[in-house]
Amino acid sequence: MISESLDTNDRQTAIENDESRFELAAESITVRIRWFGLCVGYALVYFSAPMENRVALYGILLLGAAYAIVDTSFSLRNRVFLGGWPLVISLMEAVFIGLLCHFDFGLESQFRYYYFLSLLVCALRYQPRVTYTTFLMHAASFSALAISRQTHTAGDLGTVVLTVVLMGWVTSASTALANLMRSVRLRLSQLNDELQRNQRLLEHRIDERTQELQASQALLLQQEKQAAFGLLAAGIAHEVGNPLAAISSLVQLLNRREQDEYTRERLVMVDEQLRRIQRTLRELVDFSRPATNEETDCDIHEVIDEALNIAKYYKRKKGKTIVTEYSADLPEIRAVRDQLVQVFLNLIQNAMDATDEGGVIRIFTDLEDEELYVLIEDDGHGISRDDRDKLFKAYFTTKESGTGLGLFVCRNIVEQTAGGRITLADSSEGHTTFRVSLPVDPTVA
Repeated sequence: MISESLDTNDRQTAIENDESRFELAAESITVRIRWFGLCVGYALVYFSAPMENRVALYGILLLGAAYAIVDTSFSLRNRVFLGGWPLVISLMEAVFIGLLCHFDFGLESQFRYYYFLSLLVCALRYQPRVTYTTFLMHAASFSALAISRQTHTAGDLGTVVLTVVLMGWVTSASTALANLMRSVRLRLSQLNDELQRNQRLLEHRIDERTQELQASQALLLQQEKQAAFGLLAAGIAHEVGNPLAAISSLVQLLNRREQDEYTRERLVMVDEQLRRIQRTLRELVDFSRPATNEETDCDIHEVIDEALNIAKYYKRKKGKTIVTEYSADLPEIRAVRDQLVQVFLNLIQNAMDATDEGGVIRIFTDLEDEELYVLIEDDGHGISRDDRDKLFKAYFTTKESGTGLGLFVCRNIVEQTAGGRITLADSSEGHTTFRVSLPVDPTVA
């Protein structure tokens, strides 16, 4: 409803602006016609007007020129002189033309054609009712001119009737033409508005498709990187695992022989370190296994623990403490487990990058309004206000070596796959919190 109201207001404003532009354009035409009429009027007085009345005619034309100057000055400032009083202008023109005819040759004066010009201009500028009222004023002016003559002939009556009839015809034709012009102008304005709306809609759709394409490319790039890393991890695990197995066998053979206490202790230490390396290789192999897109019932704490188990090998982990505060008896959720591990691993790594040595990262879980949520807090440098709206956009990063795909991929996984939400819950100097909300499946709970 609000959108429709805004569209209606916009259309009304556009129509009003269009009317204003049309009125200014008509005023510009009127100014040119007035100056043309004055120039022709001076020429008629100079070449054909009665000698005894030329002074009076020049005086009347001088008044007309003064009015034209004022009108022109308003037009140059994109304003209309006496725009709110059109009938006053019509009355002045009726008197002006009537006086010119009176001091020239009366009913036979060439100035009587100014009545037609005035009606044409009035039809272009104003509504039909103003034009027809102007016609009545001009007919009265010309009739008064006939009455003012001392002698009346049948020819005078015929001239008056014919001129008034022609005035009426010009009024009707000019009004029809002006209405046609207005309707065409309005239709063109509507078509232009529709064209602009369609253009904006097309641009909006192009932007949407471009963003979708960028999103698809970003997800594909991330998947290709993960697949390449998985192959690399599997290859490393295989190549390192074979020599480790041989070394482990040799250590076991040495342990079976008689050894002094010092050597025995050292071999135990070697065996413990070998086992540690083998555990790391097993975790690497598990992480590099092909990801599955199958939804399963997931324990959120096991998912987070697996992400933490992988993150402990991250180089930025050194000197930082991770604290977990898990809520008890949380229900399982239905999701793609490997993808959730990826989400929390990325958020934990980001928290490590944001904190300095000695920093603390806290992970909380709880249930609220049939949603399981996870908070990941860090005491790092925070996120600037200018960057907060761009955090989850593809290729945006504040890291020098970042790809800008981490949070973007996390949002897509949480929203599209898990049906949840990921948001920046809070950020300030020394404190940042991300919140992951996941819906609880009632059938699982």
